[in-house]
Amino acid sequence: MFARITSLSVNLVQRYLPSPFVFALLLTLLVLLLGMATTGQSLVQMTRHWGNGLWGLLMFTMQMALVLVTGHALANAPAVSRLLDRLARIPRSPGQAIIFVTLVAMLASLINWGFGLVVGAVFARALARQVKGVHYPLLVAAAYSGFLVWHGGLSGSIPLSLATGGADLERMTGGALTAAVGVEHTLFSTLNLAIIAMLVIGAPLLNRAMQPATPTVADPALLVDPPAPHVPRETGAQRLDDSRILGLLLVAMAAVYFGFHFAENGFGLTLNLVIGMFLFAGLLAHGSPERYARAVQESVSGISGIIIQFPFYAGIMGMMVGASPEGEILGRQITDLFITWSTADSFPVFAFLSAGLLNVFIPSGGGQWAVQGPIMLPAGQALGVAPEVTAMAIAWGDAWTNMIQPFWALPLLAIAGLGARDIMGYCLIMLLYSGVVIAGAFYFLG
Repeated sequence: MFARITSLSVNLVQRYLPSPFVFALLLTLLVLLLGMATTGQSLVQMTRHWGNGLWGLLMFTMQMALVLVTGHALANAPAVSRLLDRLARIPRSPGQAIIFVTLVAMLASLINWGFGLVVGAVFARALARQVKGVHYPLLVAAAYSGFLVWHGGLSGSIPLSLATGGADLERMTGGALTAAVGVEHTLFSTLNLAIIAMLVIGAPLLNRAMQPATPTVADPALLVDPPAPHVPRETGAQRLDDSRILGLLLVAMAAVYFGFHFAENGFGLTLNLVIGMFLFAGLLAHGSPERYARAVQESVSGISGIIIQFPFYAGIMGMMVGASPEGEILGRQITDLFITWSTADSFPVFAFLSAGLLNVFIPSGGGQWAVQGPIMLPAGQALGVAPEVTAMAIAWGDAWTNMIQPFWALPLLAIAGLGARDIMGYCLIMLLYSGVVIAGAFYFLG
């Protein structure tokens, strides 16, 4: 059954779904035509809105790129690998291994989503070496299922965007918010913590229940770690590059800064603070500037999609909020439709489901926020739904359908040595379970 579901879902994606970049281009043209048809604006007027918006998210783009790079580099630190190897000795059976990898991947993803993806893959490999008879595709799928909780964690781009404030916030919320909303109202709200708790309890047990009667064990060749790169120290310049003292001095400066910042301002997280903490934690874990720079270099390839796609999402935002001479705005028209279709009780669920659908086509939390934020937050506000509830519904919708969107699974699959076809059937079952849990939470607690 799982094999048939896997084959069907992967074949549909491969046959009909364009690449994320091409989809961003197609969405640009769709919004252009919708704006011309519904607001009465000319091609020139809509193109001007698009061009004026193209570079409106440059700071946000850099922030999203750094979240991924710093988390990825930290996960590749030797100290983290050694810790995962020790943890892999704890489980004694395949079922315990599957539960354990789910929990570790969830914890890592709550800390940082780039960190979680890499830690999940590395830990799955370590468990496959230690635990005999574990079904390797399910083990890797369980590691990827931990990624489900990332947008409710400390690197969630939408809640941290709300906490950061600034001119981008007003633009990305369609004017629904003009002042920052602290993480106590989003990440540490009862609603968000309840969703995380239900997933942390249910997801590992569901993964364990999906064990096949005949396991497919990992190919031993996939489990051999590459040798550590040689760092030369022959010259004075090379020894300075690899100086642990220099790295520790910078980490100490950062610790002083963060200590005084939190003492004076409380534990209010922003995107910049999270990035900074992961940057210096990575420098500390790798030990020297040269070794950390090499880890960052390995991580940079993962940000290509963010860099090339976000200007187009910003251009879409420009067309969504661009007004005709008569004051007609495409984003406002779409907002009015959502208000007509929803009630205050059903709107958070509708926002969650629509975000999940859109994430299949725009597999980027930041990019999706740029498209949906200006539409959904004003609509929810008009119905009496708190902007932070609508924002978290979009955040969880984005995380939810990552289970069947292989874009973010690619780094994990590359480390594990598997393809999307190997894990997609298990991820589809996790999608169905988590969808019921998250939608129910937004209906009863939102």
